[in-house]
Order: sequence, then C-alpha cells, then structure tokens
Amino acid sequence: MHKVVLSKSMEGADLNNTTIISSNLADNIREITQQPGEDILLFGSPTATHALMELDLIDGYWLFVNPVILGKGIPLFKGVQDKTKLKLVNTTQFNCGVTELNYVVAR
Repeated sequence: MHKVVLSKSMEGADLNNTTIISSNLADNIREITQQPGEDILLFGSPTATHALMELDLIDGYWLFVNPVILGKGIPLFKGVQDKTKLKLVNTTQFNCGVTELNYVVAR
C-alpha cells in the first residue's frame, strides 16, 4: 500500500512506496486525490487533521468513541471557525464498548 506522510522533519527522506509532503499541503493532497486509486485514510494525527480541515480537504470522518474519559489530549475539532454539516452513514458498536460513527461531509 502506498503511504503519504505529512512531515517537515522527514523532508527528502527516501522511503519505499511512500510520498512525503512537507510543503504546499493543499496542492499536493489535491494532486494525490486526482490519481486513480482508493480513498485516502488519515490515521492518528490530530495536527494533520487540523491542517486538512482548515483547507476543506476532508470528505468524511470515522470517529471512534471510546468508553474512557481522559480529560487531556489534543482536541480533534480544535480551532474550527465554520460549521461543517455531517451526514451519518453508519454506526458500529463493538463488544469492547467502542462505538464507530461514520460520517460524510454534506456538501
């Protein structure tokens, strides 16, 4: 599987089957989305999510509600200025107590 890494510190690194984006995020992501292939999945990076949300480059969200209250951490929807309407596509409840909420952005 081809990987896309958003990183300023890995600029110029030569990794097999990997594209590193360290600048011009909007142009590079739009270029990738125009290529044939499946969806792009962003995993585990609130900072990258914030940048892509700011550029309106996210088409959907898979949110996993865990039965734990942490009280700290990086908020997913930090600094959101405009309302984004979402349409619920699917929910899945897992035996461990986690609930998945699958939304698409209503455009």
